[in-house]
Amino acid sequence: MESRNEKYIFLHGLGQTAASWDKVFSVLRIQSPVCPDLFSMLKGQNINYPNMFRQFEKSCNEYHGMINICGISLGAVLALNYAAEHLQKVQSLILIAPQFKMPKGMLYVQNIVFHLMPEIKFLEMGISKKDTISLTKSMLRLDFRAELSRLTCPVMIICGEKDKVNKKAAISMNNKMLNSKLYWVAQAGHEVNIEAPEELANLIEKFW
Repeated sequence: MESRNEKYIFLHGLGQTAASWDKVFSVLRIQSPVCPDLFSMLKGQNINYPNMFRQFEKSCNEYHGMINICGISLGAVLALNYAAEHLQKVQSLILIAPQFKMPKGMLYVQNIVFHLMPEIKFLEMGISKKDTISLTKSMLRLDFRAELSRLTCPVMIICGEKDKVNKKAAISMNNKMLNSKLYWVAQAGHEVNIEAPEELANLIEKFW
């Protein structure tokens, strides 16, 4: 249940912007959700995961109450990372298309694809091609396997049935966590917040 003393934070994925949550927010009955633009937070800084996490961590720590975080893909990694380091600060987590140990092979292939894409595709999300590749390279060694069993807050894991890349990780994560539930979104792929916004909003409302 939503509380005035809690903050509800939504984190977009790589290749998305804060506006990627707009369709979910149009049907979600949560007052004043917070949805930062992850790349805008890094203006004037080198674009890499450690810097991004530090900026996100700082913004969360400035709020004195409990927080609830919903993140997709890159946003789910940030949410998991923050919860693992601030166990007493996080009330609950929603992790969509999650990974807890970065799949190096997938990231290498992804970077090859990024090299072939035109620059305009990256600028649309407010980050250059060079910075996108730098960000993904800086995530290669992330590994939160040891932290999963320490998280005791309620966790909802969501994955699209067509999201082949993240299905295995979602199942494994659910098995390793103490207080989690796994939900599949039919006919959806990786970007559940864009592909199935109404169904996702319904899941979030039932959980929160």
